[in-house]
Amino acid sequence: MKLYGRYLSPFVRRVATTLNVMDQPFEQVQVAPFDEWDKALSVNPVVRIPALELDDGDVLIDSTTILDSLDEQAGANALVPQNGKERRDVLKLVAIAVGAMEKSVNSAYELRFHPKEKVAEDWVERCDNQTVSALQALDAHAAKAGPDGWLYGSSMTQADISATVAFTFATLARPKLGVAEKAPNLAKLVARLEATDAFKQTHPSA
Repeated sequence: MKLYGRYLSPFVRRVATTLNVMDQPFEQVQVAPFDEWDKALSVNPVVRIPALELDDGDVLIDSTTILDSLDEQAGANALVPQNGKERRDVLKLVAIAVGAMEKSVNSAYELRFHPKEKVAEDWVERCDNQTVSALQALDAHAAKAGPDGWLYGSSMTQADISATVAFTFATLARPKLGVAEKAPNLAKLVARLEATDAFKQTHPSA
């Protein structure tokens, strides 16, 4: 398989980390849509990353769709429960984590692509507040789980992966938010997971 995108993107990173956790070998193909439009267009008509090219040549787009497909292949070893309340609960946590990613990205893009005098400061502030709110909601679950627990249940789920990726991206993209201080329990879970090979190999600095 080939995964298109850079690990600086939290959406690419959560797919790459999931592939590592599932012991699925893949090749990373570096592509940045804003700087390499044609290259990104060749794998996704929306010109977005990630895109995952399967061994049969089919290409999946959008991280949520990709992860759903990987879970389908994993069967009983899926990182999201297959049905019932457990599935709904984990998907809610994943949605909160993805929301934190989206809002962090929105802030970063506003500051990157607009001249300083044209930055919508109120928009950035709103996105930053949403990022912190989302991470603090996940922090509450981490507090209940304890230092060696998981956000849901007794084993790692996609909620843990996506929450870790969201937290780390926020610390890199919006360091002034001080998310480690505002979500200390989540920070401990993140530190634990970031120390594992599956996460080390996909860290934005890797």
